[in-house]
Amino acid sequence: MLDRPEGAIQPPTTARRHRSPARVAGDAGDAAALNWVEVLAIVRRRRLLLLATVLLCPLLAYIAISQLTPRYTATGTLLYDASEYKPRELQSILRVDPITDAVMVTQAEVLRGMPVVGQVASRLNLLTNPEFNTSLRPPSLLQQTLSTLQRLLPGPAPDPDADLPGPKLDPERNATLNAVQAALTVTPVKASHVLEVSFIAEDPVIAAAAVNIAMDVYVKSQLGAKYGAAARARELLETRRDELRKEVRLQEDAIAQYRARNGLIEGMHARLGSEEISLLTENLAQARSALAEAEGKLDAAAGRAGAAAQAAIAPSVVQLRARHDQLSAELQSTLGRLGPSHPDVRAIHAQLADTDRTVAAEIGRVVSAIDADVRADRERVVALQRDLSEQQAQIARDAQAQVPLNAMLRDADASRGLLQAVLERIQQIAQQPTIETPDAHEISLALIPDRPSFPRTGAWMAAVTVFGIVLGPLLVYVRELADSTFRSSDDVRAVLGLPCLGLVPRVPPRKLRASSVEEYVTRRPHSVLAEQLRALHAGLSLATERPRVVAVTAARAKEGKTTLTHALACVAALNGERVIVVNCDIRHPAPDRDGKGLVECLREQATMAEAIRHPVSGADFLPSGGGEPNALGLLMSGTMARVLNTLRQDYDLVLLDTPPAEVITDARVIAGLADATLFFVRWRATSRAVALHALELLEEAHANVVGAALTQVDVNVHLRSGYADAEAYHPRYGGYFRE
Repeated sequence: MLDRPEGAIQPPTTARRHRSPARVAGDAGDAAALNWVEVLAIVRRRRLLLLATVLLCPLLAYIAISQLTPRYTATGTLLYDASEYKPRELQSILRVDPITDAVMVTQAEVLRGMPVVGQVASRLNLLTNPEFNTSLRPPSLLQQTLSTLQRLLPGPAPDPDADLPGPKLDPERNATLNAVQAALTVTPVKASHVLEVSFIAEDPVIAAAAVNIAMDVYVKSQLGAKYGAAARARELLETRRDELRKEVRLQEDAIAQYRARNGLIEGMHARLGSEEISLLTENLAQARSALAEAEGKLDAAAGRAGAAAQAAIAPSVVQLRARHDQLSAELQSTLGRLGPSHPDVRAIHAQLADTDRTVAAEIGRVVSAIDADVRADRERVVALQRDLSEQQAQIARDAQAQVPLNAMLRDADASRGLLQAVLERIQQIAQQPTIETPDAHEISLALIPDRPSFPRTGAWMAAVTVFGIVLGPLLVYVRELADSTFRSSDDVRAVLGLPCLGLVPRVPPRKLRASSVEEYVTRRPHSVLAEQLRALHAGLSLATERPRVVAVTAARAKEGKTTLTHALACVAALNGERVIVVNCDIRHPAPDRDGKGLVECLREQATMAEAIRHPVSGADFLPSGGGEPNALGLLMSGTMARVLNTLRQDYDLVLLDTPPAEVITDARVIAGLADATLFFVRWRATSRAVALHALELLEEAHANVVGAALTQVDVNVHLRSGYADAEAYHPRYGGYFRE
């Protein structure tokens, strides 16, 4: 359907131009490799921004500083040395320093506490000072507005604290105390026991007095706290002393009653019991020994022991037995000489019998006596054993009863010890107030400052000046990187890969004098604008194959494309060429009195002769005609190709004014039908990315883009930019140009 007109110049079939993405992003890659010449050129282009930053920063800072209310800072120092009371000198010498960084920070917060702040505000009457009591300051505009609105509202404003018991909230006093606390600063000096106290105020006298009052209140409060703590401790210890005395008395009474109930005498029972057991044990051993001895005698007396034992126990029995043995010997001797019936024998037998009876009687008597002793000894042993058992049982009972008594004694001893310790501590506390010292004392009082601490004009101005000197080049650098527009013909060649055929300047309204650009070019053919248009025309005419149908397009609207197309046609007409401008923007047609134009020609509702206008500028003009919803279909039809062939035969140069190529598809279709395409880019306005994308769309439509031109160039600004192509606007060429 889309046919290129016969005789049209075919676009080259070479590969698409390679373009670096880094350039599209704002030449970030090139910025890293800037040489000093380029840096100076950038500074030259952005010198106004640089000078404005460097000069305005100190100026604005000085104006702002001059509007500030000066404030004075007074500073005093305290030495914090917690002197703990030591009753013994050796403890004070050998004690470890208990002050740590945490202790110093805590004391700093204590010094900034509300009790101290309240004393400072009260003594200096800061509640009536507008610097700290903001309610005394003149109301601001916002406060006046709010107050007016409150008065306009019906009814009184409810008080949220009206029904609450106790003291009422005082926002004014609280705000003043907070302001005083904010002005009071306490800083622990590193690696020391020193606190640095500062106060900031608009009045130097108030600043110094506030520091001294705060330190004085803090020191006295430390000493008062010690006195109060000592008094409270003594009161508590005396109460404890009375309780311990009562407790000891009750414990002693309970011990005495317990001893009376259990028959315990302090220190006696244990000693007597041990002595009695020892004595009973000794007597029992002796009784057992006597019993054993009596039993041995009994055995000996009964004939169960040997002769020696019997002789020792009963000498009379031994004598009788000896007599018996003697008679027995005589009897044997007599029997050997006499017969058994002999009277001597019988006499001896009678004596033996008497002797046996006597021995038996004597043995019986001895045995009875010894047996009585044995029984007596046994009874004594049993009695001693019974006494020993009873004594041991009594001792066991006493020991069992002694266990609770020992516990009671221990409790009583502990209570007596506590009582003694409390008495000693009461004596120490009674002596403590006479030698107590405060934990902190002033090293140096605050003096009235003679110069304000805020604002520090010299230091601030120096810092702001340095900041401006640093910020200026930084802003220039950032502005240069952020500028992603086309600033010179070098940018066009580098980014788009196209020759830059001209830098068309912007003509200010005072020079146009209510005339059009075409009239201005015709009236002033020796102007810079006319010269750049001639350069643009020459760039098209000097090509190897001179195009006759040229599509003029741009990436965006408002690039000056239509105006410059007509101006270019005027320049070509002044050169003696037959030129026609065709308005191909049929979606956005320009108003025309006859209503006939390109659309009517494509619909075959009018002839070319009826549609073409012949203005006085010398270049013919074919308007767009009526609006057409199906613009793309008409442009891609064969009728459009025939219209272009007809125009090619009738004119030396056909300029096709197309819509923006970035958004409107019609521009790409028309560019594909033309012999060549001229791409307009607005100077320092069109983004590189947008222009590059539009150019790629044209190339994808097989458009032969032969060059580009920068439009709306500010001559004065570009002349100061330092770019090489700004030479065309230099005053040295004033003899060639006449505005």
